[in-house]
Amino acid sequence: MYYKSTGYRIFNVANIVFLSIISIACILPLIHVLAISFSSGLAVDANKVTFWPVEFTIDSYKRTFADSDFVGSFINSLLRIVLGVSIGIIVTVLTAYPLSKMEKLKGGKPLAWFFVFTMLFSGGLIPTYIVIQKLHLMNTIWAIVLPNALGIYNMILMLNFFRGIPKELEEASLIDGAGHYATLFRIYVPVSMPSIATIVLFITITHWNAWFDALIYLKKEQWPMSTLLQTLVKAPDPSQHMTAEEAMMLTERTLKAAKLFVGTAPILLVYPFLQRYFVKGMVLGAVKG
Repeated sequence: MYYKSTGYRIFNVANIVFLSIISIACILPLIHVLAISFSSGLAVDANKVTFWPVEFTIDSYKRTFADSDFVGSFINSLLRIVLGVSIGIIVTVLTAYPLSKMEKLKGGKPLAWFFVFTMLFSGGLIPTYIVIQKLHLMNTIWAIVLPNALGIYNMILMLNFFRGIPKELEEASLIDGAGHYATLFRIYVPVSMPSIATIVLFITITHWNAWFDALIYLKKEQWPMSTLLQTLVKAPDPSQHMTAEEAMMLTERTLKAAKLFVGTAPILLVYPFLQRYFVKGMVLGAVKG
């Protein structure tokens, strides 16, 4: 058996070592930020903090959640996620289903290539800005939700999964009198949950991390958390507005670390629940293409 050979074992060990190093390199910065957020300002300024809190305190988190701008941006992010994921998954499924039958769909192949073309070439920032302005979407949540409603990569993944579903299921449904909408929502969608869960995760991460579109299309009070956090990097030191006692426990670095970790935590909490679908959905969508 090939997996008992010496070469395969060496390859397997090398893979484990390589992936372990990559994983550690990814997680250590997050642990460092978490340790800073729970440390006192004096310890952080003295560079005593590495991967464990020094002079443990939760003052940075108290001040973070007392910041009305930060709480407002968190709510704006949740609204963006709810609308973005709901609209995104509906548009993706409704686009992928007919394209999965491009042999029967008139003009299906040219239409599929048109979608691929838009994935490779976009109109650019200025034409997109003019379109958003002409549609009167400026300073509304729709300016950042609608342009991202359809991810072409997600649509191709869903299309490949639909093409892998046995045609006998569709034929049996159509013989029983169901139309295409009934077949889609009663047959295709229920058996496609791994791919749908994967796409939900992709869309969620896309909207949670996106910050530039909100910066140019929305007012400051409408910004999601990612945009607010990005601007914090260039913001003046918030500790200059603190009392002497607060300044001893908090610094710019501790406050930014707390806000960065709070901004990352929701994705870290969601990922384990979708991870079991993630690998399965990716593999099935890729292999059956």
